[in-house]
Order: sequence, then C-alpha cells, then structure tokens
Amino acid sequence: MKISAFVVLCLATALPAQTSYLPGPESEPQPGVPKGVVTRYELPPGRFYPGTPHSYAVYVPAKYDATKPAPFMVFFDGNGALGGMRVPVVFDNLIAKGDLPPLIGIFVEPGVLPALSEQAQNRYERIFEYDSVSGRYARFLIEELIPAVGAKYNLSANPDDHALSGNSTGAVGAFVAAWHRPDQFHRVLSIIGTFVDMKGAEELASLVRKTEPKPIRIHLQVGKNDHIVPGQPWGTFYAGSWPINNQVMYDALSFAGYDAKFVVGEGAHDSKHATAMMPDALRWLWADHPKPITVHEPATTSEPGYDPRGRVYSIFSATKPWEPVGGPFKSIASLAADKDGFVFFSDSSDRRIYRADPDGKVTLFMEGTAGTTALKMAPDGRLLAAQPARHQIVSYGPTGDEKSVAQDVMVHDLAVTATGRIYFTTPGQPTVSTIEPNGSVRVVFKLGENSTAAGLALSPDQAMLVVSDGRERHGWSLQIAPDGSLRNGEPYYRLYVPELVPGSTLDGVTMDSIGQVYFASALGIQVTEQNGRVAAVLNAPIFGAVEKITFGGKELEFLYATEGNRLFRRPVKIKGAAPWVVSKPPKPPL
Repeated sequence: MKISAFVVLCLATALPAQTSYLPGPESEPQPGVPKGVVTRYELPPGRFYPGTPHSYAVYVPAKYDATKPAPFMVFFDGNGALGGMRVPVVFDNLIAKGDLPPLIGIFVEPGVLPALSEQAQNRYERIFEYDSVSGRYARFLIEELIPAVGAKYNLSANPDDHALSGNSTGAVGAFVAAWHRPDQFHRVLSIIGTFVDMKGAEELASLVRKTEPKPIRIHLQVGKNDHIVPGQPWGTFYAGSWPINNQVMYDALSFAGYDAKFVVGEGAHDSKHATAMMPDALRWLWADHPKPITVHEPATTSEPGYDPRGRVYSIFSATKPWEPVGGPFKSIASLAADKDGFVFFSDSSDRRIYRADPDGKVTLFMEGTAGTTALKMAPDGRLLAAQPARHQIVSYGPTGDEKSVAQDVMVHDLAVTATGRIYFTTPGQPTVSTIEPNGSVRVVFKLGENSTAAGLALSPDQAMLVVSDGRERHGWSLQIAPDGSLRNGEPYYRLYVPELVPGSTLDGVTMDSIGQVYFASALGIQVTEQNGRVAAVLNAPIFGAVEKITFGGKELEFLYATEGNRLFRRPVKIKGAAPWVVSKPPKPPL
C-alpha cells in the first residue's frame, strides 16, 4: 500500500505508547469458509477527473448469484482495506455466518494524474477527491465507477444496499458522497475521519445539525491519541483536533436524529483499532438488512426543556414527505398562491399557466400566455404575470381576461402588498423597482455592485421586503417607507453557499407567519429566523437545487417547491405569511 506524505506526518505525531489492537478470529481465514474472489481492474480517465485513471479491485463473494442484484460496499483507499484491514476475509466469515448479505466489495484507489515527463511530478488527486465537500466524487462513483462495475456484475439499485467506507480523508469523502446523494447511499463507515478545517469538512457538523436528516446510517471510529502529544492535548495539526471534531460530528448526528454509532479507541492516526473492530462495525452497519434505513424525529422532541426554535421538525414532520403535484412539465418559471388555496404556476416553454387546487389536483388556467414567467396574486384576486417577450406585466381575472399593468419592463420576480403596490426585480440586475399608481416605473433600491436581485418576499407586517441575491451569499432586508420607497437596506441573512456552484444560486423566497424566511437554494430550502440566522435547511424534494417556493393551501399549510420541471408540496406545522393580510409577527429571538 502506498502511504502519502500526509499520512506519514500524521503517524509521526502519534503518542509512542498505544494500546495493542489485534485482529480477532473473524479477521482470519477460517477452515471450511468459502472464499470470495478479488479481481483487479483499471478505470480509464473520465469526465470528473480528466486525464486521471483509477485502479480498483472487486471482491465477489462465493455466494454471489448473478441472477440476483447484489448489495455492494465501496472502500476508498482500497488497497488498505484489501490488505491491512483484511476486509475480504471479514466478508468471507460474516457472509458465511449470515451476518452480512452476499456483498460485492469495490476497492478503489485515489487517482494519480501522470506527469508528462520524467522531470515533472504527478498530480496526486487523493485530497481533491476525498477532502472536497462538493458532490464531485459522488458523481464519479454514480456515473463512472459503479456503472463500470455494474457492467461486469449484477449490482442492486436500492440505496439501502449501498455502503461507503473511508479512512482519514477518505472518511470525509465517504460521508460527503452519501450526504450529497442519499438517493444512492444509505450506509457509511468512517474511520479516523478528518472532519477538521482542511477543505471545508469542519462545516459538516454545523450543516448536519441544521439540515433535515437524510436516510443515512453512520458508524464513526476515532483514536483519542490521533494527532495528540502530552504537551498539546488539543491537537498537533493546524486543521484542528481529530478526536474533538469526531465527537462534534457524532453529537450533531445524534442531535439531528441519525442512526449513528461512535467508537473511541486508544490509538493514533492509524487503522489498527479499526482493523480489530471491523467485523463488529460491519455487523452494526448492515444490521436488519434488508430493512430500509429511514429518517425519524429525535426522541428528545417530547422531553421537558426541549427547544423547538428553528428546528427542522418544528416545520416538517418526518412522516410526511414531499409529494409530486402533477407533471412533469416542460418548465416551471414561478409560483403564486391565492386566498382560496390554489397555487398558480407558469410553464413558459409551453406558454401556459396551470393551477393546483387545495387537494393538489392540477388543471389548466390559461394558454397562449406569451411565455409568462413571474406570477403573483394581487389583493383584488387578479393574477399578475410578467411577459418577458412583450416586456410587460399583465393581470388575469378568474375567467382569464387580460389587462395591461406596466409596459417596457423586464421582470424576474414580483411582490405585491396588501394595498396593491407592486415591486419587481430585473433579470441580472441589482435593482428593485416599483410601479407607481400612474403606471410609471421607479427604481427604489440597488443592492451591492456585485449583487443580483432575484426573489422577493414581504414580511408578515409588510414593513420589510426581503430580496434574495442570485450572486452573493446574503439575502437582503429592505425597509418599506410610507411612499413605497425602500430604505435602510442590509445584507441581513447569511446563507450557506455550496462549493463548485457559481454564485449563491439563491432565487425563490417566501416567509411564514412568525417572520422566518425560506430561501430556495442549491442546498435545499434554507430557513432563517427573523433575526437573520440560518436555523434549518430543508431537503430538496429529490436531490437537486430548489428554484421557486411558496406557501399554499386554504390555510397556507403546504410549502410548494419546484425542482427543474417538477412541482412538489409538503405539509408544514407552521403557516405561511399571507401577503393579502398585514399582521405583526412576534419579536424575534435575539
């Protein structure tokens, strides 16, 4: 097994005297136990790591039946799992006992970009592949490596049959891949994970704590002497403390309600403890298989003193997931709710406007609408609609009659007050404009020079206008003056921004009745308290970016969201803010 300079450095900092961990009988070949076969392959360079091949090996158990889809487990730094940690031997023994299903093991090495001459150094991809908190490596697994293995063996498509494992930086890579794609991976084994400040992994615990749980079971192992010496019990490495950050990660997982286990050994930054406990770790990870891994609310929610403020389960119920609403459609450009519980949305590609009734049934409202984009319901019950092709805003009555509202305007999103004042943003511009009673247009606020004003939402008391920034990481809070102008603007709401995504990707925005703001983003729906802090991140209906959101239903008891060309809704425990009613929200927590 090749050891990087980074691993050598870690080993050099370990305490000299450590507990001796020895592999048990289940990590040794046993008489009469059928042995699986390990075959090595080479994956040619692909899309996600250009010019970089990957070596991998596949373990096929003796009980493999090519007529049945097989569960599988991917090990990062595959040679170490194959050799030092003796995973194939453990697989043989546990499969023979019936403690594991007949698993296929995929053991992949990090890529190395070959140098173009002997005088040049290779580019070693391990840190980029495993340490990055983007979804790149997950896509490499899903779109390149696993299909290559699937071309040779019958692999299960069920995410409950898929597990990932990694050591050190590889543990971060395994967790991040499952975190980004819980539709594909439900089990993670983390060994001496580096959840520290190297390339963003230190933020994972915070995100786990705030984000709606995903159906992932995770086993974490760490050594209490990992990067520890007597004179520096707080850690010897610039990125932070391995033991402390693993504890923080486990605490976050437990807080959020994950099925998680944390084992702390006496060792340093090595795999001795993990090798000794591998059989038990695998047994726990695959316990109750093939029973699905599901999300559940933490039991503590019913205990005295539990603080529900801003929590995911103060908004959603784990037992009431997203449900599709009609479709899929060619496109969905906007959402608007009315007083009767209907939600209107435009399919600009199809030049149609649809509406979903309070039960979620979709019917056609209008066709031939000139590629309508932004929609909002006016207090008089007419539906405002932006028509970019005609540079205008029009309104539609209940029977579809059309009236002109404003000419020579380009609109990205709209907001309408209870008095009928209209605000709008312009595509690609930092400005917020209003339409005066005489039909003239006035720019009333300009965000920062590097900003793009995107979505708009009114606070329940309609004293503030919230603007999502499509380029920067902040949402803006603007005060509405009596004459309709906007003043005292601040980049008030600090949002999470994913890696490898240009700009903030913030777009749709809406508010609930207590003044919490919901921002549609590439990470899902980020919910901020009225004070500007992100308190919760709601998972996207599928796994991609959420574009548009609104509350709908007779009591605004559903949250509607778009993802690509699909519309979803989900019941909520808190009601949306009705833009046709002015109500003062409670004082925010400070």
